[in-house]
Amino acid sequence: MAGQREEQVVDTPHIRILSVGTALPGPPVDNAALARRFGMDALWEQWVDAFIGTRNRHLAVDIGTGEIRASLSGLGETAARRALENAGVRPDEVDLVVMATATPEQLMPATVNVICDRLGIDDVPTYQLQSGCSGAVQALDVAHQMLQTGRHRTALVIGADVLARFYDCDAELAQLPPEQLVNYVLFGDGAGAAVLSTDPGAGRCELVSVRTRLTGLNQEAGATLEWFGPVDRHSERPAATEDYKAIERRVPEMSEETLHELLDDLDWREEDVTYLLPPQLSGRMTRRIVERLGLAGAEEVSCVNTTGNNANALVFFQLERALERLAPGERAIGIAVESSKWIKAGFALEGV
Repeated sequence: MAGQREEQVVDTPHIRILSVGTALPGPPVDNAALARRFGMDALWEQWVDAFIGTRNRHLAVDIGTGEIRASLSGLGETAARRALENAGVRPDEVDLVVMATATPEQLMPATVNVICDRLGIDDVPTYQLQSGCSGAVQALDVAHQMLQTGRHRTALVIGADVLARFYDCDAELAQLPPEQLVNYVLFGDGAGAAVLSTDPGAGRCELVSVRTRLTGLNQEAGATLEWFGPVDRHSERPAATEDYKAIERRVPEMSEETLHELLDDLDWREEDVTYLLPPQLSGRMTRRIVERLGLAGAEEVSCVNTTGNNANALVFFQLERALERLAPGERAIGIAVESSKWIKAGFALEGV
């Protein structure tokens, strides 16, 4: 029609993952070291091996002395610097930063802004998401959506946690209830980061889909982390709890739902998936989940047996391994499940 303005069609940019960087604190702490430190016998060590299946974890606290040897912001800075260097991207070229953590150093300032200050990043939008194991995927989702608007070109996405802050190095583990005891063997500390870009000629991997969903309506929390202030500092509430039985029951089911939702969204078949990045609660749970998902032709990308469950960092340790292997045309599915109020999250990659 004459005089009517024509609609301008703008292509949604494809989002590439340029690189990943990771950081772990201190040497690995194996189950025997935990048993010695907390006065547990050899049967306890065998129980951890058989029923948890995680052999090592890296801790930001020296369990022998109680000394803090790494901080959340320090680990996050190291991982971010490595990701930027691997991508060949300068800090001043980053125009969006998103971070996920369940264990911020302070309520204010946000740890993401402390990390940006150390990196020399300024005058850009920054976001910090407080979430557990699904938080890394939520951060990727936020960055993915914001990059697709075309207003940003290069995003730095960070996931990091220091869960050893919640250890009581003087605890007598033999007297702890299961929902507190399990935290001493499941978790580790660490950080990871990825650089995302809208540059169509950059990188070897496209982030083709990300999805996260809260599914915990009227459900009891499966995990808790408390924040104590001066008024309730001496509360008798435990700092951290884990309903491992509920997690064992629900996480495999939620993982299977997420897998099929991603495949349906993308119109992919199960046999199209080359690599599977499964949830990483523990070595034993990972095996159960992989068996349930039944992607017989997909190669598993896992690291929890050696890193421990370091929460928001874990997805980046898996991504680091996956990017080394992903060839043009190959596809990968990643899944993360958070038990605090039951969030299922997943993402899909394709080699380019």
